[in-house]
Amino acid sequence: MKLTDEQGKKAVHIARRTVDTFVRGRGRYVPEEFPEIFKEKRGVFVTLQKYPGGELRGCIGFPEPVAQLIDALIDSAISAASRDPRFEPVREDELDGITVEVSVLTPPQLLKVKDTQDYPKRISIGRDGLIIRQGFASGLLLPQVPVEWGWDEEEFLSQTCWKAGLPPDAWLDPEAEIYSFQAQIWTEKTPRGEVVKKELDK
Repeated sequence: MKLTDEQGKKAVHIARRTVDTFVRGRGRYVPEEFPEIFKEKRGVFVTLQKYPGGELRGCIGFPEPVAQLIDALIDSAISAASRDPRFEPVREDELDGITVEVSVLTPPQLLKVKDTQDYPKRISIGRDGLIIRQGFASGLLLPQVPVEWGWDEEEFLSQTCWKAGLPPDAWLDPEAEIYSFQAQIWTEKTPRGEVVKKELDK
């Protein structure tokens, strides 16, 4: 079952409160009330972006539905603010210049093809996110990423390989596993401002 718009906005409000509370040194935010659907196991990512400009400031999440959405959401918000290895932890003086985005994921589905050259035909930009797994390497890119960067399907596959630390053509290797998933995405238009559902266009 998909989240309603009201539930998606609630997820962003919880993620924002979690980030603010943690960065200010007040520990882990525990909401007193949240929708019943948040007790279901869901994959989720929290993305922090600088405002204005949209430059990435942190993005961490749960690709698989292994935890209740409420727990995964709070853990992801804390991790996006403090544990993304690409960035220094968010400082308190940055909080007013960061927007919070939440992506609630469908379970990843393995793409099966007879010829690896057919992978681009199985992907829809603006609909699908991608995961590649090969050996101990794994990489994930959310559905909004290729839209924001203007990539086509082959570039999306190559960039997912790069995210995993693999050669950009690793998706052509029959030993590589490619998964797709979809997401419902809600984001703050401005820091602590109106929360809107993000509709992705090619």
